Amino acid sequence: MNWTRRDLSKWLAVGGAMGAMGLGSLRPALAAKLEDASILAAASTGGGYDTLARTAQTILQDREIIGNVEVANVPGAGGTVGLAQFVNAARRDQLLTAGLGMVGAVAINKSPVTLADVTPVARLQGEYQPLVVAAASPLKTLDDLLAMYRENPGSVSWGGFGLGSPDHFVSALVIKASGNDVSKMNYIVVGAGSEMLPLVLTNRVTVATGGYGEFADLIKTGALRALGISSPQRLPGVDIPTFREQGVATDLVNWRGFMGAPGLAGADLAALDEAMGEMARSDQWNEVCRTRGWENLYMNAAEFGTFLTAEQARIGALLQELGLAT
Repeated sequence: MNWTRRDLSKWLAVGGAMGAMGLGSLRPALAAKLEDASILAAASTGGGYDTLARTAQTILQDREIIGNVEVANVPGAGGTVGLAQFVNAARRDQLLTAGLGMVGAVAINKSPVTLADVTPVARLQGEYQPLVVAAASPLKTLDDLLAMYRENPGSVSWGGFGLGSPDHFVSALVIKASGNDVSKMNYIVVGAGSEMLPLVLTNRVTVATGGYGEFADLIKTGALRALGISSPQRLPGVDIPTFREQGVATDLVNWRGFMGAPGLAGADLAALDEAMGEMARSDQWNEVCRTRGWENLYMNAAEFGTFLTAEQARIGALLQELGLAT
């Protein structure tokens, strides 16, 4: 059934009795769900998942898409602590932040629950990642970097966030897609942001990666040189060649979105699906994406489910090649 805002307002008029019945009653089955919802951000405050959760909270409430939205943080083990809590609670009014990093964290932490245990609701945003070197680096192009790796893999240190993170995946995919041996990669866990930048700026790591927004200002000023970026096509206003246009046939986006409770379906899923779509199409959401350096990568529940199946297969195979999963 395709629900309109007029349909929803009719259900809301049924009255407070529906809300008083609690979270399990889910308005025949929409009204109570869109009056109240909660988001479990599977990270500490200030991180990517938390920022997504609180941004969505603001827009959903400001635009009266959902009357009241609460956010709770459950950090730990790359999001898998929050994932386990979310699955065990099985609340149909609750959304869970999830992303590419959680795909790796599930495997690395041998989580007893996986993203297969929850229901895709919406992919919302993401960031493409450049490979960057210091301005003083002798490496001028992606070809220079890959030639150095072919000659002596151990001489190239690839800096990024934790093992099995999107940073790790970007570096590994570039090596693999260029026909080199990924098992010889010298990946250095250097953290992100303030931890990573001093190391790459002073050439203490050969090359580093992270979200474009982390490096944009330094690339523009010339302190860092971008050798390529993981987007499938050039980003508007960003003068960085993609890996693909340089003959390295790979791309990757550090995507994030929302998952729903195990078994969420029918009108329950449709309500959240519609709400996320309305938010993602709003001017307010697009402005937030622009100012934060996010790409609006919205997919509805069905599209997201198809994407996630393929993404988990691709990343699962890569994790095995990296020796991080069996």
